[in-house]
Amino acid sequence: MDSPGYIVLSRLIAAQRATAVTAQNIANADTPGFRAHRPLFGAWLERQRGAEAPPGGRDVAFAQDRATWRDGQQGALQRTGNPLDLALAEPQALFAVETPRGERFTRAGRFTLDAQSQVVDSDGHAVLSVDGRPLRVPPGDSRIEVLGDGTVRSETGPVGRLRIVRFERPQDLRAEGDRLFLAPDGLEPLPVERPGVVQGAVEGSNVRPVMELTRLTDDMRQFQFAAQMAEREGERLGSAVERILRRR
Repeated sequence: MDSPGYIVLSRLIAAQRATAVTAQNIANADTPGFRAHRPLFGAWLERQRGAEAPPGGRDVAFAQDRATWRDGQQGALQRTGNPLDLALAEPQALFAVETPRGERFTRAGRFTLDAQSQVVDSDGHAVLSVDGRPLRVPPGDSRIEVLGDGTVRSETGPVGRLRIVRFERPQDLRAEGDRLFLAPDGLEPLPVERPGVVQGAVEGSNVRPVMELTRLTDDMRQFQFAAQMAEREGERLGSAVERILRRR
């Protein structure tokens, strides 16, 4: 296959990737704390070596999938009245939770109490306090109050303080599923002194469904155009080979 065929295939792969990312955003339009993802593409230039470009010649540019970045814009707060539904006013702040794979971080603050009176997230992961242990409410306590700095109290007194952190390079966090993030080696969590915890509310997804549907439509059209071009390129090569064989 010559350069035009490889170029259109690279564009086809890029369009497929963009469609998948946009579809994931739409699927998580109602996921608490979800941040929309955006694909980042670049151009990889191939220059002719050992010879000068012919008059009017141009560099051959292939589409290159560079990365996926997260939109840092906050989602709208949804008031619920549930005392264990918590939102963070600080845009880069994250709750810390304990999972079987180790400590993870999330902005999805829809918490509940499990059978052991531990505060857990929607997947049953224990929410951590500043001392690194699961936050536990005394059994039988019902009046739970969470202050803006993450301090948790009940009718029997202080319970603990939520472990709320941020990162210098938040885009380096690796997503695990739709709610959790893993900090890679070398990326250390930093404490947030004023996270602005809002009790009785949950941060919604920052996905705007109408905009995402528009993007998805455009991505699908781009994929169709690239697929048609790949088909035409295949027909062109087949025709060229056929003409060569006829001459022989």
